[in-house]
Amino acid sequence: MSFIWDTVDKDYGPSIGNIVIDVIIIFLIYAFLFFIFVKAIKRKSGYFLLGISFVLTILSYIFNLELTLVVVSTVSSGLIVVMLFANLGDLRYYIANPFKRASAKTNKNQVEKIFDRHATYQIIDSTVKALSKAKIGALITFERQTLLDDFCKNGVKVDAPISQELLMTIFYPGTRLHDGAVIIHGDMIKSAAVFFTPSTKAFTNKYGSRHRAAIGISEVSDSLTVVVSEETGRISFAINGQIEAVTSDDFLRVFENYMIDAEKSEYEQE
Repeated sequence: MSFIWDTVDKDYGPSIGNIVIDVIIIFLIYAFLFFIFVKAIKRKSGYFLLGISFVLTILSYIFNLELTLVVVSTVSSGLIVVMLFANLGDLRYYIANPFKRASAKTNKNQVEKIFDRHATYQIIDSTVKALSKAKIGALITFERQTLLDDFCKNGVKVDAPISQELLMTIFYPGTRLHDGAVIIHGDMIKSAAVFFTPSTKAFTNKYGSRHRAAIGISEVSDSLTVVVSEETGRISFAINGQIEAVTSDDFLRVFENYMIDAEKSEYEQE
Protein backbone atom coordinates (compact mmCIF):
# COMPACT_ATOMS: atom_id res chain seq x y z
CA MET A 1 0.00 0.00 0.00
CA SER A 2 1.36 3.42 -0.90
CA PHE A 3 0.49 6.90 0.29
CA ILE A 4 1.32 10.35 -1.07
CA TRP A 5 3.01 11.24 2.22
CA ASP A 6 5.34 8.20 2.11
CA THR A 7 8.83 9.54 2.87
CA VAL A 8 10.63 6.47 4.22
CA ASP A 9 12.42 4.02 1.95
CA LYS A 10 10.68 0.66 1.93
CA ASP A 11 14.02 -1.03 2.63
CA TYR A 12 14.10 0.63 6.04
CA GLY A 13 10.67 -0.37 7.25
CA PRO A 14 7.07 0.74 6.84
CA SER A 15 6.23 4.29 5.88
CA ILE A 16 4.73 6.84 8.24
CA GLY A 17 1.46 6.64 6.32
CA ASN A 18 1.22 2.86 6.66
CA ILE A 19 1.99 3.05 10.36
CA VAL A 20 -0.75 5.64 10.92
CA ILE A 21 -3.34 3.64 8.98
CA ASP A 22 -2.38 0.37 10.69
CA VAL A 23 -2.60 1.97 14.12
CA ILE A 24 -6.03 3.39 13.29
CA ILE A 25 -7.25 -0.05 12.14
CA ILE A 26 -5.89 -1.71 15.29
CA PHE A 27 -7.53 1.00 17.40
CA LEU A 28 -10.90 0.47 15.69
CA ILE A 29 -10.72 -3.30 16.21
CA TYR A 30 -9.96 -2.89 19.91
CA ALA A 31 -12.61 -0.18 20.23
CA PHE A 32 -15.17 -2.65 18.85
CA LEU A 33 -14.00 -5.37 21.26
CA PHE A 34 -14.13 -2.93 24.17
CA PHE A 35 -17.68 -1.95 23.16
CA ILE A 36 -18.73 -5.63 23.19
CA PHE A 37 -17.10 -6.16 26.58
CA VAL A 38 -18.80 -3.09 28.05
CA LYS A 39 -22.22 -4.07 26.71
CA ALA A 40 -22.11 -7.85 27.16
CA ILE A 41 -19.26 -9.00 29.39
CA LYS A 42 -19.06 -6.23 32.02
CA ARG A 43 -15.98 -7.66 33.74
CA LYS A 44 -13.07 -5.57 35.01
CA SER A 45 -10.70 -8.38 34.10
CA GLY A 46 -11.91 -8.08 30.49
CA TYR A 47 -11.17 -4.35 30.36
CA PHE A 48 -7.72 -4.97 31.84
CA LEU A 49 -7.02 -7.71 29.28
CA LEU A 50 -8.02 -5.50 26.35
CA GLY A 51 -6.01 -2.54 27.64
CA ILE A 52 -2.80 -4.54 28.12
CA SER A 53 -3.26 -6.32 24.80
CA PHE A 54 -3.80 -3.02 22.96
CA VAL A 55 -0.71 -1.35 24.45
CA LEU A 56 1.55 -4.35 23.78
CA THR A 57 0.22 -4.73 20.24
CA ILE A 58 0.83 -1.07 19.39
CA LEU A 59 4.32 -1.05 20.90
CA SER A 60 5.28 -4.32 19.20
CA TYR A 61 4.10 -3.00 15.85
CA ILE A 62 5.72 0.45 16.11
CA PHE A 63 9.11 -0.97 17.17
CA ASN A 64 8.85 -3.77 14.57
CA LEU A 65 9.08 -6.57 17.18
CA GLU A 66 7.64 -9.25 14.93
CA LEU A 67 8.04 -12.21 17.31
CA THR A 68 6.57 -10.25 20.21
CA LEU A 69 3.68 -9.11 18.02
CA VAL A 70 2.90 -12.71 17.02
CA VAL A 71 3.03 -13.91 20.64
CA VAL A 72 0.90 -11.02 21.94
CA SER A 73 -1.67 -11.45 19.15
CA THR A 74 -1.93 -15.20 19.67
CA VAL A 75 -2.20 -15.05 23.47
CA SER A 76 -4.62 -12.11 23.39
CA SER A 77 -6.87 -13.76 20.82
CA GLY A 78 -6.99 -16.96 22.86
CA LEU A 79 -7.79 -15.15 26.11
CA ILE A 80 -10.48 -13.02 24.45
CA VAL A 81 -12.16 -16.10 22.97
CA VAL A 82 -12.03 -17.87 26.35
CA MET A 83 -13.54 -14.86 28.12
CA LEU A 84 -16.32 -14.54 25.55
CA PHE A 85 -17.10 -18.24 25.85
CA ALA A 86 -17.05 -18.09 29.66
CA ASN A 87 -19.60 -15.26 29.53
CA LEU A 88 -21.69 -16.75 26.74
CA GLY A 89 -24.94 -16.16 28.61
CA ASP A 90 -24.36 -12.40 28.89
CA LEU A 91 -23.21 -12.31 25.27
CA ARG A 92 -26.36 -14.11 24.11
CA TYR A 93 -28.49 -11.62 26.03
CA TYR A 94 -26.82 -8.70 24.28
CA ILE A 95 -26.96 -10.34 20.83
CA ALA A 96 -30.66 -11.06 21.32
CA ASN A 97 -31.40 -7.49 22.45
CA PRO A 98 -28.71 -5.15 21.07
CA PHE A 99 -31.06 -2.21 20.60
CA LYS A 100 -33.89 -3.23 22.95
CA ARG A 101 -36.09 -4.56 20.19
CA ALA A 102 -39.69 -5.65 20.58
CA SER A 103 -38.65 -8.98 22.13
CA ALA A 104 -36.96 -7.12 24.94
CA LYS A 105 -39.06 -4.03 25.46
CA THR A 106 -39.83 -3.11 29.04
CA ASN A 107 -43.11 -2.48 30.75
CA LYS A 108 -42.26 1.00 32.06
CA ASN A 109 -44.21 2.90 29.42
CA GLN A 110 -47.27 0.68 29.59
CA VAL A 111 -50.19 0.92 31.99
CA GLU A 112 -49.95 -2.12 34.22
CA LYS A 113 -53.11 -3.98 35.08
CA ILE A 114 -53.76 -3.94 38.82
CA PHE A 115 -54.26 -7.43 40.22
CA ASP A 116 -54.26 -9.18 43.56
CA ARG A 117 -50.63 -10.31 43.79
CA HIS A 118 -51.14 -12.25 46.99
CA ALA A 119 -54.01 -14.28 45.54
CA THR A 120 -52.15 -14.82 42.26
CA TYR A 121 -48.99 -15.97 44.00
CA GLN A 122 -51.03 -18.34 46.18
CA ILE A 123 -52.48 -19.93 43.03
CA ILE A 124 -48.99 -20.31 41.57
CA ASP A 125 -47.73 -21.81 44.83
CA SER A 126 -50.52 -24.38 45.07
CA THR A 127 -50.19 -25.24 41.38
CA VAL A 128 -46.44 -25.79 41.50
CA LYS A 129 -46.78 -27.93 44.63
CA ALA A 130 -49.51 -30.01 42.97
CA LEU A 131 -47.39 -30.49 39.84
CA SER A 132 -44.42 -31.46 41.98
CA LYS A 133 -46.39 -33.96 44.05
CA ALA A 134 -47.84 -35.58 40.92
CA LYS A 135 -44.44 -35.49 39.18
CA ILE A 136 -45.87 -33.66 36.19
CA GLY A 137 -43.15 -31.86 34.25
CA ALA A 138 -43.72 -28.13 33.85
CA LEU A 139 -41.98 -25.02 32.58
CA ILE A 140 -43.54 -21.73 33.70
CA THR A 141 -41.88 -18.45 32.72
CA PHE A 142 -42.82 -15.18 34.39
CA GLU A 143 -42.17 -11.88 32.63
CA ARG A 144 -40.55 -9.29 34.84
CA GLN A 145 -39.23 -6.06 33.28
CA THR A 146 -38.63 -7.66 29.89
CA LEU A 147 -41.54 -8.63 27.67
CA LEU A 148 -41.34 -11.91 25.76
CA ASP A 149 -43.76 -11.13 22.95
CA ASP A 150 -41.49 -12.51 20.22
CA PHE A 151 -41.22 -15.82 22.08
CA CYS A 152 -44.99 -15.95 22.58
CA LYS A 153 -45.42 -15.96 18.81
CA ASN A 154 -43.94 -19.44 18.48
CA GLY A 155 -46.45 -20.86 20.97
CA VAL A 156 -50.22 -21.02 21.30
CA LYS A 157 -51.98 -17.85 22.38
CA VAL A 158 -54.01 -18.33 25.58
CA ASP A 159 -54.73 -14.89 27.15
CA ALA A 160 -56.59 -16.34 30.10
CA PRO A 161 -56.48 -15.61 33.84
CA ILE A 162 -54.24 -17.83 35.93
CA SER A 163 -55.97 -20.78 37.54
CA GLN A 164 -54.66 -24.03 38.96
CA GLU A 165 -57.08 -26.06 36.89
CA LEU A 166 -55.96 -24.46 33.62
CA LEU A 167 -52.25 -24.87 34.36
CA MET A 168 -52.70 -28.48 35.47
CA THR A 169 -54.64 -29.18 32.27
CA ILE A 170 -51.99 -27.57 30.07
CA PHE A 171 -49.14 -29.59 31.57
CA TYR A 172 -51.02 -32.87 31.94
CA PRO A 173 -49.13 -35.54 29.91
CA GLY A 174 -50.74 -36.29 26.57
CA THR A 175 -52.43 -32.94 26.08
CA ARG A 176 -51.52 -30.93 22.99
CA LEU A 177 -49.97 -28.08 25.00
CA HIS A 178 -48.02 -30.00 27.63
CA ASP A 179 -44.71 -29.72 25.76
CA GLY A 180 -42.95 -26.37 25.96
CA ALA A 181 -43.36 -23.48 28.38
CA VAL A 182 -46.18 -21.29 29.61
CA ILE A 183 -45.47 -17.55 29.64
CA ILE A 184 -47.22 -15.51 32.32
CA HIS A 185 -47.50 -11.76 32.74
CA GLY A 186 -49.12 -10.49 35.91
CA ASP A 187 -52.14 -12.69 36.51
CA MET A 188 -52.59 -13.68 32.85
CA ILE A 189 -51.35 -16.70 30.94
CA LYS A 190 -50.21 -15.22 27.62
CA SER A 191 -49.07 -18.31 25.70
CA ALA A 192 -48.49 -22.04 26.08
CA ALA A 193 -46.38 -24.61 24.24
CA VAL A 194 -43.60 -22.05 23.81
CA PHE A 195 -40.17 -23.42 22.99
CA PHE A 196 -36.94 -21.74 24.10
CA THR A 197 -33.42 -22.22 22.78
CA PRO A 198 -31.63 -24.46 25.31
CA SER A 199 -28.53 -23.19 27.09
CA THR A 200 -25.18 -24.50 25.88
CA LYS A 201 -23.44 -23.67 29.15
CA ALA A 202 -21.49 -26.45 30.85
CA PHE A 203 -22.83 -27.47 34.28
CA THR A 204 -21.50 -29.86 36.89
CA ASN A 205 -24.96 -31.39 37.26
CA LYS A 206 -26.73 -33.18 34.44
CA TYR A 207 -29.79 -31.25 33.27
CA GLY A 208 -32.44 -32.34 30.81
CA SER A 209 -33.96 -30.36 27.95
CA ARG A 210 -36.60 -28.70 30.15
CA HIS A 211 -34.02 -27.32 32.58
CA ARG A 212 -31.69 -26.22 29.79
CA ALA A 213 -34.56 -24.42 28.06
CA ALA A 214 -35.31 -22.62 31.31
CA ILE A 215 -31.69 -21.55 31.68
CA GLY A 216 -31.63 -20.54 28.00
CA ILE A 217 -34.49 -18.05 28.31
CA SER A 218 -32.95 -16.66 31.52
CA GLU A 219 -29.74 -15.95 29.57
CA VAL A 220 -31.49 -13.70 27.06
CA SER A 221 -34.05 -12.00 29.31
CA ASP A 222 -34.60 -11.06 32.95
CA SER A 223 -37.49 -13.51 33.24
CA LEU A 224 -38.00 -15.93 36.11
CA THR A 225 -38.74 -19.53 35.13
CA VAL A 226 -40.06 -22.28 37.38
CA VAL A 227 -39.15 -25.83 36.41
CA VAL A 228 -40.82 -28.96 37.77
CA SER A 229 -39.02 -32.22 37.00
CA GLU A 230 -41.26 -35.02 35.71
CA GLU A 231 -38.79 -37.62 36.99
CA THR A 232 -38.34 -36.44 40.57
CA GLY A 233 -40.92 -33.68 41.06
CA ARG A 234 -38.07 -31.40 42.07
CA ILE A 235 -38.74 -27.65 41.81
CA SER A 236 -36.13 -25.23 40.48
CA PHE A 237 -35.83 -21.56 39.57
CA ALA A 238 -33.91 -20.39 36.48
CA ILE A 239 -32.79 -16.77 36.51
CA ASN A 240 -29.81 -14.80 35.16
CA GLY A 241 -28.35 -17.88 33.49
CA GLN A 242 -28.33 -19.88 36.73
CA ILE A 243 -30.58 -22.58 38.15
CA GLU A 244 -31.49 -23.00 41.80
CA ALA A 245 -33.36 -25.89 43.40
CA VAL A 246 -35.92 -25.06 46.07
CA THR A 247 -38.12 -27.08 48.42
CA SER A 248 -41.90 -26.97 48.26
CA ASP A 249 -42.04 -25.27 51.65
CA ASP A 250 -39.70 -22.48 50.55
CA PHE A 251 -41.12 -22.01 47.05
CA LEU A 252 -43.57 -19.17 47.75
CA ARG A 253 -41.07 -17.17 49.82
CA VAL A 254 -38.31 -17.42 47.20
CA PHE A 255 -40.73 -16.75 44.33
CA GLU A 256 -42.11 -13.61 45.98
CA ASN A 257 -38.59 -12.34 46.69
CA TYR A 258 -37.58 -12.67 43.04
CA MET A 259 -40.73 -10.92 41.81
CA ILE A 260 -40.44 -8.14 44.41
CA ASP A 261 -36.79 -7.58 43.45
CA ALA A 262 -37.88 -7.02 39.83
CA GLU A 263 -40.51 -4.49 40.91
CA LYS A 264 -37.98 -2.61 43.05
CA SER A 265 -35.47 -2.53 40.20
CA GLU A 266 -38.09 -1.14 37.80
CA TYR A 267 -39.12 1.52 40.32
CA GLU A 268 -35.51 2.63 40.85
CA GLN A 269 -34.99 3.04 37.09
CA GLU A 270 -37.96 5.37 36.71
